[in-house]
Amino acid sequence: MHLQQLPPSIVVIFGASGDLTKRKLIPALYNLFLDKQLPQQFTIIGVSRVGAVEAFRAQMLEAIGLYSRRGPADPTQWREFAKRIEYISGKFEDPGIYAKLAKRIADDEKEFGQPASHIYYLSIPPSVFSTVAEGLGAAGLSSTRDRDRIVIEKPFGRDLESAHELNSHLLRCFEENQIFRIDHYLGKETVQNLMAFRFANALYEPIWNRRYVDHVQITVSEDVGVEARGGYYETAGALRDMVQNHLLQLLCLVGMEPPVNFDADEVRNKKVDVLKAIRKYNESDISQSCVRGQYGPGVQNGEIVKGYREEMGVDPASNTETFAALKLYVDNWRWQGVPFYLRTGKRMARKLSQIVVVFRPIPHQMFPSNASDTFEPNRLIVNIQPEEAIVLKFEAKEPGSGMRLRTVSMDFNYSEAFRTQSREAYETLLQEVMEGDATLFMRSDQEDEAWKHVMPIVDVWSSIPASSFPNYPAGTWGPDSSDTLLARDGRSWYNPQPPVGSKG
Repeated sequence: MHLQQLPPSIVVIFGASGDLTKRKLIPALYNLFLDKQLPQQFTIIGVSRVGAVEAFRAQMLEAIGLYSRRGPADPTQWREFAKRIEYISGKFEDPGIYAKLAKRIADDEKEFGQPASHIYYLSIPPSVFSTVAEGLGAAGLSSTRDRDRIVIEKPFGRDLESAHELNSHLLRCFEENQIFRIDHYLGKETVQNLMAFRFANALYEPIWNRRYVDHVQITVSEDVGVEARGGYYETAGALRDMVQNHLLQLLCLVGMEPPVNFDADEVRNKKVDVLKAIRKYNESDISQSCVRGQYGPGVQNGEIVKGYREEMGVDPASNTETFAALKLYVDNWRWQGVPFYLRTGKRMARKLSQIVVVFRPIPHQMFPSNASDTFEPNRLIVNIQPEEAIVLKFEAKEPGSGMRLRTVSMDFNYSEAFRTQSREAYETLLQEVMEGDATLFMRSDQEDEAWKHVMPIVDVWSSIPASSFPNYPAGTWGPDSSDTLLARDGRSWYNPQPPVGSKG
């Protein structure tokens, strides 16, 4: 259904004065408004400890100019949008703030002339998730199952026990189908295109298995350090911050079986099946199949940068990993024996999120040895950021006489193919919440299974300090032990230098 045909929506942002609201949420809602992808009747209510509506509107106008993909707001459009923005100030632990919110919602619905969907977006620290959820429940703002929805950002707990505790608090007031756990990676166009690529085309699914795939690499690398988040990162590390959610969710999309239909629970069931099939680690496996790293001083984009232990808020003797690489196996008929290599890190050579499916070599090499300097296997590269593209690498004959082979690319570039600018992930995810479609959001059992795989590594790494930290210079692709992880299997990481999908 087109969003403008939906009943009205009231989007309530708790933590409205925070960075996420300025950088992502309000710019995303404004772009949806410009694209006529919001319901005809909608309200945005900011909730924070201090502030007033006019000041909040002025801050959000400035934020759109700084962070919207479209640039500064059009004055006429902004005036129309800003009329829909309201604001409530107060402490989250004060029951009075929820009474004010209930009255504001009732007043808006009276103006709309019909009930609205209520979306409570918790852009707040995880420590107060349960406070707000229980405040909403006590005020009767969570009781309508088909219209009351709560949205929470990662981290969904910091371990399996705290994740269970968080879910227990949420489920006291909301049903599971009312809870939308956001992983912004799943809102990116190319991530969603992976499902279309696999399941809307007859060509690739027959070879998407152990008979034809040698291994899979999933890389999410960042060229920045921890910046001002040193205090948070000290309690998280790369495993909790990236592997437990982003990378394992990408693995699920690569590894899942074809769903019967596009129903949200059917798709999520298939993802849970993948997580359940991942081989469990014991302590000896962790030393052989898991690599940790921490960046030291180095050169990033031509500038000398400090190491992790010199960052603000970081322990000078920190044992926190800023890099993690894992080798996983999915023990089922489709993937038995095919390794999945995952890596993520801060201060790496470039910003990159990509999936590389490396196919098995040809069974018989009929060409003479001088036909190519290196015979490379076919590779399918799904590039998620910064360029959204899908690239197939294959062998072709060079022009001229004689048989000389060279690796060439067949490229699909999202922006070129559709001649449009890609939407921000939050635009897609907010639209899905308003439609009540949970396909792109995590269910509690997905979170449980992901934590079960990460916690044994967290426990070992916490109990045995790394003796070599820092073990990779900023501006590189991580520690040498990461390369060794693949080299022991006769493989190597795919480390592209030019942008994937670029011409030339």
